Amino acid sequence: MHEPEFLTVPELADLLRIKERKVYDLAASGEVPCTRATGKLLFPSVAVRDWLEAHSSGHVVKTPRPPVVLGSHDPLLDWAIRESRCGLASYFDGSADGLARFNRREGVAAGLHLHDAEGREWNIPSVARSSANQNAVLVRFATRARGLVLRRELEGVSGIADLAGRRVVPRQGGSGSDVLFRQLAAKDGLDVDALDLTEVARTETEAVQTLARGDADATLGLETVARDFGLPFVPLVEERFDLLVNRRAWFDTPMQRLMVFCQSEATLARAEKMGGYDLTGLGTVRWNA
Repeated sequence: MHEPEFLTVPELADLLRIKERKVYDLAASGEVPCTRATGKLLFPSVAVRDWLEAHSSGHVVKTPRPPVVLGSHDPLLDWAIRESRCGLASYFDGSADGLARFNRREGVAAGLHLHDAEGREWNIPSVARSSANQNAVLVRFATRARGLVLRRELEGVSGIADLAGRRVVPRQGGSGSDVLFRQLAAKDGLDVDALDLTEVARTETEAVQTLARGDADATLGLETVARDFGLPFVPLVEERFDLLVNRRAWFDTPMQRLMVFCQSEATLARAEKMGGYDLTGLGTVRWNA
């Protein structure tokens, strides 16, 4: 018989061979992983099994994941982590870096916007290929408007092919932005290696700051950051930015506090004010390990 995703108090009591009162005590002390929906205690099956294994005799307990959000930099997510007071730290250095660090258990979540080689899907192929054994879930965060952010008063640029002969701000290799830029450039017949490139920018904001200083002509950036600096923006794609989250961490207070805040009116209002975001379906599952 297939075990349900969540166990009720009686089901957990039966599994542990204890009285229901003891289940309530374990939940109140925070010893057993649980969540509360419509006033009812529920226990995620996978997390309960992990908890049981960790308390089994002779079991080697893995080092807990540090409370860090990894992966690609997103201005709205960055703001929400701080504003929600969730207690999570962040280390943003690109999607590929975040995925690798997540698989090494260096954080509880990773922000991703990785386009597959065929250009048909975001994130799921990369995650399914590299993180199938990570006890993780991929959840939707936002759809973002991405395109060319241009230096003030720059003319004659309406697409990737027009960057030939221009000075361009690149992103770090393996980042979602770099992967997408190379795909778009190849499609338009632009040789990226022949471009006049500045130093690598490691965040969305840093890339556009280079343009605002007048040190480059263009970068593949987000509409919301272009707005912040009052720079021209040429829309190219609507990309999907998702969060890969460790299942156990998903039910812990820091991650729950962050996701509740991300689904609040405050975050919706912030996204509308920033521009370039669609938060439809935020928090829904896109892939399950």
